[in-house]
Amino acid sequence: MTGESGRPGRPAYVAVIGPGDPTEPGKPGDIIEGDLDAAQEVGRLLAEHSAVLVCGGLGGVMEAACMAARGHEPAGITVGFLPGGEHGRGNEHLSIEIPTGLGELRNGLVVCAAEAVIVVGGSWGTMNEISLAMKLGKPVFQIGGWTVAPKSAAPAPQQVADASQAVQAALSAIQKLRNAHESSGV
Repeated sequence: MTGESGRPGRPAYVAVIGPGDPTEPGKPGDIIEGDLDAAQEVGRLLAEHSAVLVCGGLGGVMEAACMAARGHEPAGITVGFLPGGEHGRGNEHLSIEIPTGLGELRNGLVVCAAEAVIVVGGSWGTMNEISLAMKLGKPVFQIGGWTVAPKSAAPAPQQVADASQAVQAALSAIQKLRNAHESSGV
């Protein structure tokens, strides 16, 4: 993939968002059957395509995706923006953990760092990230989860059937955006 600066081989940056681990104290979760399997497949496929996986760095969907990406050969790069201010608090499958001290406000960093967003499942925090991504014009591809249906002609996340469709759609959207930036001289 050629980057907007013309650098060949610049990896795609894809956020993987979804519910955290419902067993974490004080963290509500809405993980349903199939979410973790889908997240693992997304992580594996992103690593296979040498994409950088960006997430909120904790458990649930985030950890499942990171675990599969890091378990791929060669291992994928996983970046977690942590809600707290201390290192060592993210899931064990992060290549890079960035403590933010921002709590849930770190969702904006996750979305801004990504070129496209893949949603697996749904929760209130996930909805927050989806709304930020849509507001910023990021391509959003959703596997299951909660339905977002604007009453106006505003775009909504694109529903996809599975992890393979989500990853292919995200990488394709990133390439189109990069090509558009290159041709416009941005």
